Amino acid sequence: MSKYFAHETAVIDEGCSIGEGSRIWHFSHIMTDSEIGEGCNIGQNVVVSPGVKLGKNVKVQNNVSIYSGVICEDHVFLGPSAVFTNILNPRSEFVRRDKYVETLVKRGASIGANATIICGTTLGEYCLVGAGAVVTRDVPAFALVMGNPAVQKAWVSRAGHKLEFDDSGKAVCKETGEVYKLHEESLKLI
Repeated sequence: MSKYFAHETAVIDEGCSIGEGSRIWHFSHIMTDSEIGEGCNIGQNVVVSPGVKLGKNVKVQNNVSIYSGVICEDHVFLGPSAVFTNILNPRSEFVRRDKYVETLVKRGASIGANATIICGTTLGEYCLVGAGAVVTRDVPAFALVMGNPAVQKAWVSRAGHKLEFDDSGKAVCKETGEVYKLHEESLKLI
């Protein structure tokens, strides 16, 4: 008996690793040498390419493309139709499979629907990428980025709430009560 659930229409290649309690839904393709952690949810029509690594409790919504070179740490959320790239200068005429550029999505980060993540970027812990954003450079931890190209608009808590700061540079999450401190262009949970 399998430790994970896969819908009968899902295609799971040999040589991939799928963690206990994970669920893979309709028409998704999990390719060889990919790693999916425990408790992940892979929505409908998702592509997980060779060598992709997903940590524990990663939520991948419908129609997401996760190409070789992407690493998602634990508790990452990938919104519907989000897409990653893995080549900086793709050309059909030139094979560049040996030129994949790594993208790292750190713990707790969330990527909104229809966002595009250009390869070679790092998305910081608990950052929030707005729907439709095009991320072309690194995103700091706890940053809210939006637009094309994505620019930082605010800071958010681990729970994803926009933070409002007092005169001393401190903010409190309205859901969790956690306190944050703004220091030299970065945010720290204290």
